[in-house]
Amino acid sequence: MATEWEGKSKGTLLGYKLYISFLRIFGIGAAYFLLRFVVAYYFFFSFKSSKTIYYYFRKRLKNSVIKSVGNIYNSYYTLGKVLTDRVAISTQFRNKFDYSHDGIEHIDALLKKNKGGILISGHIGNFEIAHYFLQDRYSISKIYMVTTHAEHADIKEYMDGIVAESTMKFIVVENDMSHIFEIHNALDQGGLVVFTGDRYLPGTKVLTERFLGADADFPMGPYLLASRLKVPVLFVYVMKGPKRQYHLFARQAKAKARDAQALLKEYTESMEWILEKYPLQWFNYFDFWKDGIKK
Repeated sequence: MATEWEGKSKGTLLGYKLYISFLRIFGIGAAYFLLRFVVAYYFFFSFKSSKTIYYYFRKRLKNSVIKSVGNIYNSYYTLGKVLTDRVAISTQFRNKFDYSHDGIEHIDALLKKNKGGILISGHIGNFEIAHYFLQDRYSISKIYMVTTHAEHADIKEYMDGIVAESTMKFIVVENDMSHIFEIHNALDQGGLVVFTGDRYLPGTKVLTERFLGADADFPMGPYLLASRLKVPVLFVYVMKGPKRQYHLFARQAKAKARDAQALLKEYTESMEWILEKYPLQWFNYFDFWKDGIKK
């Protein structure tokens, strides 16, 4: 079993090219149909990730054994549709989707003040499509995603070549900590800096908090930085709804300044609230709680 996130997503460049070509030629519905066969392969042969997602459904959500096994397939299929939608929305199928929101007034307020803000999301739902809708709403170029070099370079280069131009910019985490200066600069310009608050690479400093009834580790950096900077912090998620619908949720953090642990606690509570509504959209396929082997 994978006990830590290894910093890379599964998939080969050839696999991406073939699937995306199929999507672009035959459309979203046909891609969803093909996806069922791809998902069946992962259901039967990806034992490590299946074991960890089974643990999530059985031990953390308290589903029955039968429901937990069935939800392994449902989880893979939901992830596949989310990844398909990510490509579809960023290419020629963008107008095929409906988009609604709950709490977007918090983002409105941040941008009107032009003093910057921090958004913390996670590997649930489909946050990576948010900027395509935000840029339509605001006509801005002030969204910065903090990321790593971890993804396959060839896949990233291919994806950059086919997706529609986006106003989202990227701040890459560097060993020399130069990304901290980029984050400060983005905030000084009134930008929104986005962190994913649920994954960390081996060797990274962590904070521990209760999440879905058990202790789990989270990267210290986003919470330490966000709690020390004098800017508002929002928890923001973009979740897949029925058919071709997406819903954005934004909630403002209330933790006091310089209290990273309290900010993390608010974050875990916000994720629990979201996962109660969308339990199939938890996409961390590794031993997140570090006790999946023991229980």
